[in-house]
Amino acid sequence: MPMLAVAQTVSPAPAMLLNLKGIGPEFAAVLWSEGLSRHFDNRRQVAAYAGLAPTPWQSGAVDHDQGVSKAGNPRLRTTLIQLAWLWRRHQPRSALTLWFEDRVRHNGGRLKKTTIVALARKLLVALWKYVNAGLVIEGAVMKTG
Repeated sequence: MPMLAVAQTVSPAPAMLLNLKGIGPEFAAVLWSEGLSRHFDNRRQVAAYAGLAPTPWQSGAVDHDQGVSKAGNPRLRTTLIQLAWLWRRHQPRSALTLWFEDRVRHNGGRLKKTTIVALARKLLVALWKYVNAGLVIEGAVMKTG
């Protein structure tokens, strides 16, 4: 908690994270200190820093992305995956949760673990946009009182 208190004197962003339902002081502190306090030029850099960016794969004429690289901040990546599971519970009507549920339903209920990593990446980018530009995540519920 002291880390969060120190960060709040420099930027209002950690307090912004606490306004979102489902994000408590511990998650906010880790998200801020391990990633969101740094400068990134675009969403790809944010995802790569957390080790949640897809790994490109090429062979002859075949060119596509495969699983995440895991070359990044392991504490941030682990926290985001935990937060993604909790996000589904605390933000059931958010666009990100609806995307996840639709994707899992489309896969016949399979690939939940793979899809939760994709949700973690989308959530990280959305939180980065939220703390840097004030863009609230579509459908997200803010804490009251």
